[in-house]
Amino acid sequence: MTDFHIRETEEARQRIIAVDGTLRRTTNRAHARLLLMGAVFTACCLAVVLRLSELAILKHVDAPDHVAASVEPPHSGRADIVDRNGDLMATSLQTASLYADPAKVLDSKEAAKKLVGVFPELTYGEVLQKLQSDERFVWIKRDITPKQEYQVQLLGLPGLDYRTSETRIYPFGAGAVHVLGFTDVDGKGMAGIERSFNGVLAQGGKPLQLSIDMRIQHIMRRELAQAVSDFNGIGGCGIVMDVHTGEILSMVSLPDFDPHDAGNAPPDARFNRDTLGVYEMGSTFKVFNTAMALDSGKVKLTDSFDVDHPYHVGKFTIKDFERTKPWLTVPEIFAYSSNIGSLQEALVVGTETQQRFLASLGLTHASPIELPEIGAPLAPHPWTRVNTMTIAFGHGMSVSPIQLTGVSAIIDGGILHKPTLIKQTPDMVQAGTRVISPETSDLMKRLMRLQVVEGTGKNANVAGYLVGGKTGTAEKVDHGHYGKKALLSSFVGVFPMTDPKYLVLAMVDEPKPNAHSAGFATGGWVSAPPVGRVISQIGPLLNMDPLDETSPEVTEAMALETDGKVHRVNLATTE
Repeated sequence: MTDFHIRETEEARQRIIAVDGTLRRTTNRAHARLLLMGAVFTACCLAVVLRLSELAILKHVDAPDHVAASVEPPHSGRADIVDRNGDLMATSLQTASLYADPAKVLDSKEAAKKLVGVFPELTYGEVLQKLQSDERFVWIKRDITPKQEYQVQLLGLPGLDYRTSETRIYPFGAGAVHVLGFTDVDGKGMAGIERSFNGVLAQGGKPLQLSIDMRIQHIMRRELAQAVSDFNGIGGCGIVMDVHTGEILSMVSLPDFDPHDAGNAPPDARFNRDTLGVYEMGSTFKVFNTAMALDSGKVKLTDSFDVDHPYHVGKFTIKDFERTKPWLTVPEIFAYSSNIGSLQEALVVGTETQQRFLASLGLTHASPIELPEIGAPLAPHPWTRVNTMTIAFGHGMSVSPIQLTGVSAIIDGGILHKPTLIKQTPDMVQAGTRVISPETSDLMKRLMRLQVVEGTGKNANVAGYLVGGKTGTAEKVDHGHYGKKALLSSFVGVFPMTDPKYLVLAMVDEPKPNAHSAGFATGGWVSAPPVGRVISQIGPLLNMDPLDETSPEVTEAMALETDGKVHRVNLATTE
């Protein structure tokens, strides 16, 4: 190899070494920069994590109150309605509604066909008419489901869009519809509590808590529906009430309807028989008549009245449903539900006293219950001697079933509590108004127990719960005349009679006799049984232990002097 080639080779080797060194230095500097950037990035991430942890975990005990309040999301929408146990009865949910701009719809016939495929309840003709409209905004379907919204989106049709709004939802459906009512498409209350408290509910905020217990509501609705069905009635109503507070635990009116589709409900289903209907309540009024007579001091428990012959008033004849014996004592008049005996008691007391007494019970003016659907009672004017006689046994004066809860005052020491649908806290319960003396109330408890044990209310008896009550069977008025076959059969019960706590009322409209009722459709056959079934089921729910009806304490509490001396009638059952 020549010197020239040797020098050339050496120079090439030196250049390679120089380039390699440069590359190594460049790579080292790059690694250093990457390490530095990684360290900085890690430090930043660590700082962020630490700050988030501080905000999420640490509690700033010295933060001012207005700071804590400012982070709470504002409530929007209509307030919920809950029952006494906090179970949701009404709430509002965000839903989508589908609309169209017809000017942007490319093929109205194809679009109408596809939309009817998603909404089969719509007709092709009505959808096509909307899509061919000259308007720039037409509703296709309001309050659609998320699934329907997704299906419409898959169609890919131009000119369609959505608007979100609140929809009122009732989780129990028709379960308490006459209490709750319903709202219109704009969320405005149109009936029931929704209407009465529309302003309060529209402001949002905490739920409105009702006195209703949905567990008891379901029981009453089921048992009342069975009674209406068994006797082929046209409807019925039922109430459960706390006699100490006036709280309504259940209010059922049948037939009822779906509040989500109130616009299609027939008028009879929307009619609240508990509060809007006014009826001649028949012999249940004898509770008031007997209490009035005894409290006046003009009628004694041991008094007897001649009931052997019908009572003639003008062209009318008043008689008893069935004949018993010529003379009846006051307890027997009540137990056997004698019309002739009751009217004589009322005549002894007098017309003015009767009018004042029934007014004190709230029977001559509309109920104060918190619903807009309230019927005004029909009282006679002028109030004559004849009216006094017929009202004594529940004819000639019409009241709503909710007004019949005035029976609670007769057995609760004589104190009347106004009925309410709002849950009462201890500081909300009003003192009430005295209508009869405690002594008269004590006698009435024993008489109402007697009516169930030995009278027409036997089918309401429930072992261990000492049920007392009164049956009622009234002929409905049709064009000024009483219809012999159009009856209102009712029973108002209270339990336990040693210390009354709850009132249970059931009424069936126009029941017909069935194969099991011996040809009768009276209150004792029709309405007493569902009251008994309700009591047997709600007693345990209300934490009420059955009583020993044969114990000396119960026997003494329910004993009744019938001759003013030593004879006593044991009103406790012995079965």
